[in-house]
Amino acid sequence: MTGPGPSSSGDARDAVVVCVIGAGPRGLSVLERLCANAGEADRPVVVHLVDPYPPGPGAVWRTDQPPELLMNTVASQVTLFADDSVPCAGPSVPGPSLYEWARALGPEAYPAPVLAEARRLGPDTYPTRAFHGHYLEWVLRHLLRTAPPEVTVHTHRTTATALADDPDSRQSVTLADGERLTRLDAVVLALGHGESTPSPEEQDLRSFTARHARAGSNSDSDSDSGSGSGSGSGVAYVGPANPADADLSALRPGTPVALRGLGLNFFDQLALLTEGRGGTFKQGDDQDGQGAGLVYIPSGNEPVLYAGSRRGVPYHARGENEKGALGRHHPRFLTPEIIAGLRRRPVGFRTDIWPLIDREVRTVYYEAWIRAAQGPWAAAEFVRSCFAGRESEPVLLDRYDVPPGERWDWRRVEQPYGNRHFTDRADFRDWLLGYLRQDVAAARLGNVNGPLKAALDALRDLRNEVRLVVDHGGVAGESYRAELDGWYTPLNAFTSIGPPAFRIEQLIALIEAEVLHVVGPGMRVRPTDGEGGFGQAGFLVDAEGVSQAPVLVRALVEARLPDIDLRRSASPLLRGLLAEGGCVPYRPGGHQTQETHETGGMAVTDGAPRVLEASGRPHPRRFAFGVPTEGVRWVTAVGIRPGVGSVTLEDSDAIARAVLGLGREGSEVPPQTLELTDPPLISGTGSRCS
Repeated sequence: MTGPGPSSSGDARDAVVVCVIGAGPRGLSVLERLCANAGEADRPVVVHLVDPYPPGPGAVWRTDQPPELLMNTVASQVTLFADDSVPCAGPSVPGPSLYEWARALGPEAYPAPVLAEARRLGPDTYPTRAFHGHYLEWVLRHLLRTAPPEVTVHTHRTTATALADDPDSRQSVTLADGERLTRLDAVVLALGHGESTPSPEEQDLRSFTARHARAGSNSDSDSDSGSGSGSGSGVAYVGPANPADADLSALRPGTPVALRGLGLNFFDQLALLTEGRGGTFKQGDDQDGQGAGLVYIPSGNEPVLYAGSRRGVPYHARGENEKGALGRHHPRFLTPEIIAGLRRRPVGFRTDIWPLIDREVRTVYYEAWIRAAQGPWAAAEFVRSCFAGRESEPVLLDRYDVPPGERWDWRRVEQPYGNRHFTDRADFRDWLLGYLRQDVAAARLGNVNGPLKAALDALRDLRNEVRLVVDHGGVAGESYRAELDGWYTPLNAFTSIGPPAFRIEQLIALIEAEVLHVVGPGMRVRPTDGEGGFGQAGFLVDAEGVSQAPVLVRALVEARLPDIDLRRSASPLLRGLLAEGGCVPYRPGGHQTQETHETGGMAVTDGAPRVLEASGRPHPRRFAFGVPTEGVRWVTAVGIRPGVGSVTLEDSDAIARAVLGLGREGSEVPPQTLELTDPPLISGTGSRCS
């Protein structure tokens, strides 16, 4: 596939030749920024897009995946185009959001299911992932159609297996199909979530399963152990994976199956194993005046599901969107000036950053609560008083008549069951159903007018301010490991990036239909060869917070994505680079210090993110951004939002301009002048959010 302009290959005279490895949304964004900035380069530009999956959707958003898999962002808040809110040097080029594109779809270009989804899509609808894939395919076609004459694009539907420097100061990329791309001026690693080699625990579970899988199929057909195992089923293990890639075919109807994890991946796996197997949800009858909930009608093809996690409760439902396409919470305390001060030295997360986040969230919560109870004037006056800081919070809340039971309590948010220990799974089930119904009710109040969801959505809106402080060594290594990675990142995920409210309503219906059993806080899983009277091999599942004997399941599904860890990557490209010293895992304190904590992310520089080699030298012509650099940047697996200054677009613009040799970022900087151990101060007053 080529765009307009002269036919060109890697040895075109005077051309800038760049290879973008990974043609999903981030690779597509780099292409868009190369096209936008190409006019300033005054040279031909040749772009090679390398990805084994279709360019545009890539692996995650491919258009052939099941319709049960949804995006976790509403349609109006999804785009691939840079607008005036992005603080980047390159030009902004208007383009439609996913919702705007869907509104304009004509009947001639797409099959009936795609057009049907487009017709029913509202600005606050959660689209299917496949539909997003169609949007990304359109973006690629649009870029090829509108690219300036000097830009030529070649696509390669294969995997990049090796990357090397050539003697002429350029680079070459070896492809799995045997082709070799040479004389490359720049290489951009725009890889998303990739496969990892199994951890020791995962390897043990795979080995255990391999020993018992065939034995089960040979000997279980006549057994009747009371476990609900399907006829002829052996032991199965499904490791961490994108749900669209997970092989769930071994999970037969009626087989007891454990899902470990209650985050977004869990809801995807749950949908595939219920609706994806023919089950349906319908609106129930309102018999008790409490409102009609959903009822699940099983198809008979479902396994019997047991789910849990360390926390024991699923992610919070997203509040109904009241912010439109462009709205967000604008920080009152974590301001650019405060951020600049925090960046003068590595800080502690709990001591220096968390109090500001806490204050933001509490203020948003009480503002919404007081507005609902006493009106907008009282809420605005409360915010002014809170900002002035002349009264303690308890005194201020007494003045505004906020009762003790309605006051913000992080302990209740983090661990809603408190210190309660449950007598059995039925006891936990009853508590959980009440908790989930309250969560749905809070979500229906909205992310502006609902106090709880307004506060939790503020955490989502604050992600970029947090990044500005913690990225590139802003937090000391031990604090990064224990406080940011170990505590706040899971808390942020649990509270602010959960599913839409209707997924929680479906969860309630599945629990009530006894298709799903949630085991409780502190889920434990251990393989068994059949000892202890169980009679079969499988996995024993119980929970620390529930006093009931384990249940035997015949399959275990890891309901999460693979860990982001360069040291365990299954990619031959990344493994080769790491072995040769061409890249290195990131240390928050820098590799020239005594810092010992090492994240799994690939180390890159600030600004245009150049790959850091084991020697400490940033490669002047090699760039990486997105998921593999997690740790250098915080929470990289987020999409591009319109109107809020997406940091992904800022990165892709910086990369494009550096590749094209434009401005400060594109100049040939001597490697020794790029210092990574002392991060630069943050300047400017613009805020960014993705």
